Parts: sequence; C-alpha cells; structure tokens
Amino acid sequence: MPEGLSRAWLGIGLGLWLAGATGAAALAEGTPAALPKVIPAVMAGAMAKALDAARDSAFRQAVADAAGSDRDLAEFYRETDYRPVWTGDAATHRARRAALLRALDDAALHGLPEGGYGRAALLARMADIRSTREMGEVEVALSRAYLAYARDVQSGVLVPGRVDSDIKRSVPRRAAGALLADIMQGDPRAVLRALPPQTNAYRRLMKERLRLEGVIAQGGWGPVVSGGKLEPGDTGAAVIALRDRLVAKGYLARSATARFDGRIQAAVQAFQADNGLTIDGIAGPSTIAALNASPEDRLASVIVAMERERWLPAERGARHILVNLTDFSARIVDNDRVTFETRAVVGKNAGGRRTPEFSDEMEHMIVNPTWHVPRSITVKEYLPKMQVNSNAAGHLRLYDSRGRVVPRSAVNFNAYTARNFPFSLKQPPSNRNALGLVKFMFPNKYNIYLHDTPEKQLFNSDKRDFSHGCIRLQQPFEFAYRLLAAQEDDPKGRFRAALNSGRETQINLEQHVPVHLIYRTAITRAGGRTQYRNDVYGRDARIWQALERAGVSLRTHRG
Repeated sequence: MPEGLSRAWLGIGLGLWLAGATGAAALAEGTPAALPKVIPAVMAGAMAKALDAARDSAFRQAVADAAGSDRDLAEFYRETDYRPVWTGDAATHRARRAALLRALDDAALHGLPEGGYGRAALLARMADIRSTREMGEVEVALSRAYLAYARDVQSGVLVPGRVDSDIKRSVPRRAAGALLADIMQGDPRAVLRALPPQTNAYRRLMKERLRLEGVIAQGGWGPVVSGGKLEPGDTGAAVIALRDRLVAKGYLARSATARFDGRIQAAVQAFQADNGLTIDGIAGPSTIAALNASPEDRLASVIVAMERERWLPAERGARHILVNLTDFSARIVDNDRVTFETRAVVGKNAGGRRTPEFSDEMEHMIVNPTWHVPRSITVKEYLPKMQVNSNAAGHLRLYDSRGRVVPRSAVNFNAYTARNFPFSLKQPPSNRNALGLVKFMFPNKYNIYLHDTPEKQLFNSDKRDFSHGCIRLQQPFEFAYRLLAAQEDDPKGRFRAALNSGRETQINLEQHVPVHLIYRTAITRAGGRTQYRNDVYGRDARIWQALERAGVSLRTHRG
C-alpha cells in the first residue's frame, strides 16, 4: 500500500480506537446517552486529520514528481520538506503569488520576453485546480517561472559567449535554492525589485526605453532627411526635413525657417556631440545617417544595452575604468561621475583583431616600456617582410630563445615558416616605440592593455578601429596622473621622474582599479541625453537577433 494511503488508514483506525475508548469511558461514568454524540464527533475529527494527511502526502509526492527533472529545484523542496512556497492559503503565500504575477506582467519593461514565463498559462492552471496533485504541479510551475524570470532579469536572457566569442564574460547564475530562499524569507516585492541591476545606468536605460516607446506611439520623428550633405546657407525641402527632425528630437525649438541658419547649425553641432561625430555643424553623410535612425532602431539599442548591463559585475568599483569600444573612449569613473575622459583607438574590425569585452583589475603601469611583439604579429606580419628584406622593420631587435640579441645578417629568414620561426622581436623604449612611453597593465590571458602611441594622427578620425586589439589612449600622461593622484602627493612629478630616466620602470597601483571593456551603442549620462553610437563590430545586431529569437520584441509595454 502506498505510504500516503497507509498513513490515512492509520489515522482512521486511530480515530476508531479513540472513539471506542471515549465511548467506554462515557459508559463507565453512567452516561450512555452521551455516546451517540461522542462517537460521530471523534470520528469526524479523526477522518479530517486522516484526509489532511492524505492530501499532504499527495501534495508532497506531486511536488517531488514535478521537480524531479531539475536537480537543484528537487533538492530545494526536499530540504524544505516540500513546504509550499506559493500555493498555500496563508497571507505570505498570497503575497508571493501576487508579487510574482505582477513581476511577470512587467517583464517586458526590462526588455525580457513578454510571454516567456507563461503568466497566462499559470493563471489558467491556478483557476482550474481540481486535485491535490494539480496543486503540487502548479506549485512547481510557479517556482520554475520565478527562477526563469529571476535569472533572466538578474544575469541576462542570453549567454554572452554563445552570441559572440569575443564577449569574454562568464555571468554567474544563482542557484535555485538561494533564489527561492530569498523569496521565502524576505518581502516578496522587495526581493523581486532587487533582482535587476541596481545601477544608475540601468535606471536611465529603462527611462529611455519608456521615452522611445512614447515617440513610437506618436508616430516617430517624422520624414527622413534626404541629400548627401547640407550646410549653412542651404535652403529647400531637405533643409526643412532636417529642421523638423531636429525639432522632433529636441535639439531645436520650433521654427518656420527653410534656410540652414545659425540656429540649425548649433542644433546640428549638439546632435553631433551626442552621437560621437565630428562637431562641424555640417550635416554630412554620417550626421544624416544618424539623424535618420528610427526610434525602433534606437529602442533595440537600448534593450540590448539593458541586457549587457546585466552581464557586468554587480560591483563595478567606486573608482573604475570604463572603455567603451563603440565610443572609442576611455574614462575614469568615480562614484558614477566621469572624472577623466580621453579618446581611444580600439582593435580593427577585420582579421581577428577586434578588442574583446571583459573585466579585470589594473595593477600597475610601465613607463618607457619595451614592446614584446606578440607571436602572431611576428610571424604573420614581420616574418614575410624580413624574408623579402632582412633589414625590414629595423626598429625591432631579434632575440633567440635564451634572450640574446641575434644580428639579422646571421639569419636566413627564408629557411623558416610561421610555425618553426625560433626568434622573438622586441622594440626597446623610445619615442618611436609602438606602445609609446607608457602602458597600463591589467594582466589577462587576452594580452590586452591600454597604452600610449606615437601615431597621434589616428585620434583625428571619428571611427577609430586601427589597433591589433589593445587600446591606445590620446592623453596617456594625463590618464597616468589621474590614477597616481590617489596615492602620490605629486603624481605628475612621480611619473615624470620615471619618464625622464629613460629606463623601463614599473609603478604599482597601491589600490587596484577595476577595468571594464564594454560595448554600448546606447550610452546614458547623468543629467544628459542618451547618446548613440554605430555598431562597429556588429555585436549588438547579433545580440538583438538572439533576443528576438528568445521572444523579446519592441512591443514592450501594453498601453
């Protein structure tokens, strides 16, 4: 006989025994008239207890069966003795159910799959419960929905590396037991509110998402701007479209002018500043393309940025370095305020040179660095040149495996291939060194770091993907001063003393600084407009496609 039924029959038998004992006692006391009243009452109580035990057993078995395919979920229920999290009738159970259903209803507000957690199906199942077993199955279904939502809103819908192999982020997903323990022990609404990233950047992205939805609901920003180039003094229909587009985007007060006047020029410059374009007040092809981007395009960028925000560490560091690859910039951020910013050059969008995304900690800087030419560059770029002319790349020195300088005249470069070339190349410290005069190290297996460069002209371009993968800084000395100011009374003097020595010198950072290499086409600033950048590596397009496959859409709010 199943355990549950045996317990039930045991309860009934115990009830009959109690009824008999109570009746005998009544008879012994000379009150046989009380016997018919006593037996039914005791029997009813015993039967009720037996039925409760049977229901409890059936519920436990149903939960065990429904959760059995998920080891973590099964372990949680086993350790909590199969107590209900959601389906009890206590106020706590009702509060958890209400909070969860509200969160699932609002999932799209976070750029999550609107119907991805089965809210409608859950409501239908809850309304149609006909047995204890179905109650147990609904209990587990609610837990599964909660866990799916909690993990998605906290850690992201996607696994970053599966979308793009250059996104080197391993996002931890909290265990089922920990998430369920939170909802059981805390205020359910507070627990659910605490799941998304608690950063100001995430809050600003949510605000921008709502703003863009409003723009779309009102029909967008009007007709696109035609023409290849518009500049001050121009007139005509294209200028009117430019004017109206700038008005709709909030860069220009309402105007009836059909002439590209000073007010339109100032509005174009403000728009260019917000979109990482050359601020010349001329609406050239790049500016017009950015102006013509639809609110739907921008909304997709915002939703992708929200997903990306979930991939970053919860603790970014009160002081941290933020390198945005799409923005070609490096910033020092102190308590959510940018305290230093410089232009940057990032990896080429070709030949496997794209800069990866990851987080690490900056530990030191090296002044007057030696450039240890990476093996891939040595054999792919310099070896073919030296096979044609042994003196090619003469600024580089040749070293053998024992670290000895080898004269080029002693080497037959044509005797080697990329696979068996036994030498390494280095460039000693100098003003012409490929790393410039300082590099900033956050040791990582991708061999990526920040550094100076002698090729200062590269910073004049709007699109600055020219490197082999490392990040070059336009103002590396000022960057160093700002970092050293946290530990030196005279940061500039400390740095200059090392620089003027001409020797390779390592300066350790007493307090390591977190470094986050990120990729954002939608950039929020405290107190400012959301800015947008081009998808230089095409990564955001791939993420958006993956989100769409997962059920995310631009229709993220029911009006």
